[in-house]
Amino acid sequence: MKYSIIKILPLFLGGILFSQNAVDSIQFKNISDEILVNGTAYENLRDLTQNIGHRLSGSAAYEKSTDWAVQKLKEAGADKIWKEEVMVPVWERGKESLQIKEGNGKWRSLKMLSLGNSEGTKGKDVEAEIVFVKNKEDFDKLPDAAIKGKIIFFNYAFNQKFISTGQAYGDAGKYRRSAASWAGKRGAKAVIIRSLSSAFDDVPHTGMMRYDEDDTAKIAAVAIGPKSADELEKTLKNKKVFARLNSNATMKGEKLSHSVIGEITGNKDQSVIVIGGHLDSWDVGEGAQDDGAGIVQSIEVLRTLKKLGIKNNHTIRVVCFANEENGVRGGNQYAENVKKNNEKHIFAIESDGGGFTPRGFGLVMSPEKRQQVQSWRNLFLPYGVHISNWNMPEPTLNRWNLSEFP
Repeated sequence: MKYSIIKILPLFLGGILFSQNAVDSIQFKNISDEILVNGTAYENLRDLTQNIGHRLSGSAAYEKSTDWAVQKLKEAGADKIWKEEVMVPVWERGKESLQIKEGNGKWRSLKMLSLGNSEGTKGKDVEAEIVFVKNKEDFDKLPDAAIKGKIIFFNYAFNQKFISTGQAYGDAGKYRRSAASWAGKRGAKAVIIRSLSSAFDDVPHTGMMRYDEDDTAKIAAVAIGPKSADELEKTLKNKKVFARLNSNATMKGEKLSHSVIGEITGNKDQSVIVIGGHLDSWDVGEGAQDDGAGIVQSIEVLRTLKKLGIKNNHTIRVVCFANEENGVRGGNQYAENVKKNNEKHIFAIESDGGGFTPRGFGLVMSPEKRQQVQSWRNLFLPYGVHISNWNMPEPTLNRWNLSEFP
């Protein structure tokens, strides 16, 4: 993670805060030394994940994490810290189970997780025959009679030919987001999807789904691990399989919560450079990679600038966003407030790719600005960072952070 921070921080300095010359190279080395020797990110991440743990928006643990973020920004030396109000959805998982049986055989349990924001079965058993489809095209070919009253199983796997895992995630993501609405509109009782994962293990993943506004039946939606998914598909090719699903998952309205923001005031002007991650996580893990790492990396940027006494021309702002996982309310609220307050932002990066070593930065900007950033290439190369010509398609921009991609 120390290496990740080394690679993030210079982007705010190369050409933005300094002219590109030998002084910049020395400053980069000072930054590297400070983070490698005195970095606090690992300890901050341990504290966040072990002492607070999972922190789904709307939970008491999330509110505790906002106080944690305020304290860490204060320790890092922020000139100004505040909590930004945002209304967030409150979703609770509750008890859940999934059992299957072949024909008249015995019921056996499958590992499963309800998808975030889904409505469950109100604690009642829902039993039905499972109907297998590989993809949306196969589903659309089925007559309504083959879907009504059934539990539809979508086993759409990650495309292993994609070099970027993010691209495979985006390709398969529509099944998590929309399968329940597709099936519910045609009378299905529930849906099961293959977890969005490149692994071949049996670990189910949760993640946000959504119902269409015109959905009259909000059916339950659950995920199973890739291994279980492939075994289930194989069985369904030869036998009838039935499922018994019980889920207490449900939405419980909204509540007032907060994103946490800290900044160092600019010496030249108050134009803003933003770095951030999301403070919330899903309820079934500690959120170390998604996105505790992004939070502590962002705070470390601010701490390092302060510790080295670097005089930033523009305001450096760290934003710990609320509710990325199941609503993106924190990001949307921040954008609305920026527009309302007529704040000028000149650069932004989100760290939400985990604590792995990044290969470089993908640039979503005009060709002129991209060329300017690429002119700083030689400053980054000693640290293993590559600045790519690659530009993310506009429809994908709203979902993916840039640090994930080569």
